[in-house]
Amino acid sequence: MKTELNPDISKALSAIRGREIRNVFLVACGGSLSIMHPGKYFLDRHSKTLNSDVYNADEFIARNPLKLDENALVILCSQTGTTKETAAAAEFARSRGAATIAMTLDSDSPLGRTAEHVLNYQAFYTTGIPIDAAESNYGVLYMLLAGLVNQTDGVDIIPSLLSSLSHLQPAIDKAHEVFAPMFDDYAPRLAKKDVIYTLASGANYGAAYSFSICVLMEMQWINSQAIHANEYFHGPFEVTDEDASFIVMVGLDETRRMEERARDFALRFGSEKNVMVLDAKKLDLSGIDEAFRGYLVPLVFFDTLWRFAYRIADLRNQPMLEGRRYMKKISDY
Repeated sequence: MKTELNPDISKALSAIRGREIRNVFLVACGGSLSIMHPGKYFLDRHSKTLNSDVYNADEFIARNPLKLDENALVILCSQTGTTKETAAAAEFARSRGAATIAMTLDSDSPLGRTAEHVLNYQAFYTTGIPIDAAESNYGVLYMLLAGLVNQTDGVDIIPSLLSSLSHLQPAIDKAHEVFAPMFDDYAPRLAKKDVIYTLASGANYGAAYSFSICVLMEMQWINSQAIHANEYFHGPFEVTDEDASFIVMVGLDETRRMEERARDFALRFGSEKNVMVLDAKKLDLSGIDEAFRGYLVPLVFFDTLWRFAYRIADLRNQPMLEGRRYMKKISDY
């Protein structure tokens, strides 16, 4: 059972305890950016003191927010720590007097060397080494934010969060079993599709975004778009027909009704055989506090969908990581 924050998280929090933090900027690119959306959701729901926003790293520099000053905390993330835009964003933030905390796999990377404080996490998708999901990028970010809320708002949700994170990996393992029959059913059909949309809202939106751009597009070259479950009804739902394919995430946070509405419309005007629905109510989340289930469900969804992606890759004869044409293959762009 996890009972304490990771030492590097506690050290970073202690270092900024004397600062009057008013604004939190969550900065990254790609898959690392996707975890920042539920991070902001977390702060919106738990802090009356902290204003927060999510930025693509390069646009963060271009926008140069006026609130980026000595009362700001910039949290940055890059798996390898070599994302040049994110490292540059850390340097830019420090030049404005902001506190900087980086999350990465490699403390000795450009990002790790640029930020004032570095938090390490684990990533099976990058290293191939099995992990405890509590030590994933999501888990580390939530621990950091819970500690920050404790320092700024005097609200201590850390014990409940740590207890919930201790039960996350078993929940993921069980979810693989729950979703396996559905994945077996849908993989042969979706593997043939040229376009697959993802639908989600709230804390799940980041997982939908990441699966769309970093898996379907980046690794399988399948055209995709992550559509917010409510924005779906303000234009995108016009593409819905019998041939349109969707992966719909229906979670447990306060926006569930939006995801249910999108799911129902897609099934009503589309074809059930092309609309794959991941519903968190089917999961065994024993030991996870109800207050945190909405934030942890995206980890469950993405972890299981990663296995689904490999099923599609096998059927398409398109390697996942090894088949990329540009990423990690060229640098002059």
